[in-house]
Amino acid sequence: MRTKWIKRAALAGFLALSPLAAHAAGDQVTVTYKDDIATLDPAIGYDWQNWSMIKSLYSRLMDYTPGTANLVPSLAESFTVAPDGLTYTFKLRSGVKFSNGREVVAGDVKYSIERAVNPKTQGPGAGFFGAIAGFDDLSGGKADGLAGIETPDAHTVIFKLSRPDATFLHVLAINFSSVVPKEAVDAAGGDFGKKPVGSGAFTLKEWVIGQRLVFEKNASYYLKDTPRIDGFTVEIGQEPLVALLRLQKGEVDIAGDGIPPAKFLEIKNGPDAADLIVDGEQLQTGYITLNTRIKPLDNVKVRQALNYAIDKDRIVKIVNGRATPANQPLPPLMPGHDANYKGYAYDVAKAKALLAEAGLPKGFSTVLYASSTDPNPRIAQALQKDFAAIGVKVEIKAIANANVIAAGGTEGQAPMIWSGGMAWIADFPDPSNFYGPILGCSGATQGGWNWSWYCNKEIDKRAVAADSMSDPAQKDARAKAWGGIFTDIMEEAPWVPVFHERRVVAKSKRMGGPGEIYIDPTRVINYDAIFVKH
Repeated sequence: MRTKWIKRAALAGFLALSPLAAHAAGDQVTVTYKDDIATLDPAIGYDWQNWSMIKSLYSRLMDYTPGTANLVPSLAESFTVAPDGLTYTFKLRSGVKFSNGREVVAGDVKYSIERAVNPKTQGPGAGFFGAIAGFDDLSGGKADGLAGIETPDAHTVIFKLSRPDATFLHVLAINFSSVVPKEAVDAAGGDFGKKPVGSGAFTLKEWVIGQRLVFEKNASYYLKDTPRIDGFTVEIGQEPLVALLRLQKGEVDIAGDGIPPAKFLEIKNGPDAADLIVDGEQLQTGYITLNTRIKPLDNVKVRQALNYAIDKDRIVKIVNGRATPANQPLPPLMPGHDANYKGYAYDVAKAKALLAEAGLPKGFSTVLYASSTDPNPRIAQALQKDFAAIGVKVEIKAIANANVIAAGGTEGQAPMIWSGGMAWIADFPDPSNFYGPILGCSGATQGGWNWSWYCNKEIDKRAVAADSMSDPAQKDARAKAWGGIFTDIMEEAPWVPVFHERRVVAKSKRMGGPGEIYIDPTRVINYDAIFVKH
């Protein structure tokens, strides 16, 4: 089966959009966010706000059927996988063009992935490509490219891996694999994130910093009947409560920051709830990062004490019960989640005892960073109160998402971060995605997303071994291996897992389509698939 040409899957996958076919395009949609977008550079952008926009600006070899995590070829027309799982050969579609008018060729795929891996880019996604031959040389600054990517002609890309990788096709569907033209990156002079050029369903028409981003339909996009709208405008600086009121009046189509807890019950119990609310499960974990390279958080007993200090049930109430308490990084729906793992119960006495054992019987002072968007400041205050009960005095810095991200990715800057507003939503439905970028050694780097700066080389080796189980017959063993990795990580307590939150989106009555396209497991909001009812 592994050598079978995959071609019809592309057609079958995207025919899943057929229920939308009766709805003509020709509409503009308005989306709101409180904070501005940090960047639209696919090699750098990695937060839930810009993730969906980046997905729609660029193309990748692989993608997902809208509303699902079913992989299908996208920029690739077809592909083969060698029986040993070490060679992947992709044939590109002909005639696909960047928004600058140039055709997309195999060399662009090679350049884009090498750019994502190159340490000079300071992107957070390099570790995803660790299985490609030559990765260590490029990431270590010993080479300029990846020996494992070959381009024998303009429409063929061959990947040679140093080890089997069960996640590799998923990796080729994430934003870090988005294809960009080198000449546009060079011309932007370090500002490509504000001047994006891609071959996706939309192009960026305008960006007024702090006010709005305007996206318009790519008329030459290669997928038929995609996108379903002519464009969308993202309005910046909208408080979530104001955005929700505007949505109820029909002035806004999607309130990007969700429904503020203060209004949730009113909207949920209102007569228009069915038309305004989309509520679904997601592969998400909200957590506190504990910077293992800052004293006294470098002491495992201190980190364990902080885990015992949090009343998670009370935190869940702040979000109207739209979450379940977490005791490990993996969410319950993810393969490898250990339902029998008990974790750290809420135990103030135990927390105090551990601090005393660490030589801090009177506690200590530290700083907690958090998003300034509701309800995150209130969650931070609840965490502050819990920590105070064990003698830990916490100063809260509630700032814009982009500033929190910058602080987390700078070694030694942020002692603790409440991840809400930037909490981890799976890039793809595999347990490895909750390790590499946020708990693995490859993520503990300048500009990375491992904000606890935790790096355990032995755990890293176990992670590589788990991902090398690429045979489908090893599925259960692989899930068990990953489950053990995460519960062992919790012994070292680089995080305080707090809750697994449902994704609740407010949309205007005129928005159409299955609810899943607003809770897309790989995009958050799938701008390519949403449409307006007529």
